[in-house]
Amino acid sequence: MSFTNEISILISGVICGMILFQTVVVAPSVFKTMDESSTGPFLRSVFPRLFLIILTLGLLSVFLTTVFGSPSSANIITSGVTVLGMSICYLIVPATNRSKDDGNKILFGRLHALSVLLTMSVLIANLIWIFF
Repeated sequence: MSFTNEISILISGVICGMILFQTVVVAPSVFKTMDESSTGPFLRSVFPRLFLIILTLGLLSVFLTTVFGSPSSANIITSGVTVLGMSICYLIVPATNRSKDDGNKILFGRLHALSVLLTMSVLIANLIWIFF
């Protein structure tokens, strides 16, 4: 296994760890311990940063494997899913926040569901690509 491939596996592990920590530890803790007036500003600060950090890690993986390694198709697809998914998640944050502020529950639900679906797709892709 090449050094570049090992770094890509490490990056995928960090991505998975970040997503799991956010969904299993941070979000539930916020809703249990903070009042409603504080949860919104906190989550609006955390999620865009999460999406950007994971997007950056995906771009780093693409760069390292294409420039310094011999990328496998599974690695390229996973990096592509990561970059595309997190880009979309980041870009829909303002619309998601606006729909929440305007009380548009249907649009908020759809945008939030899209964000969750894309994040889970990134998680799954980063969990399984090393087996192919």
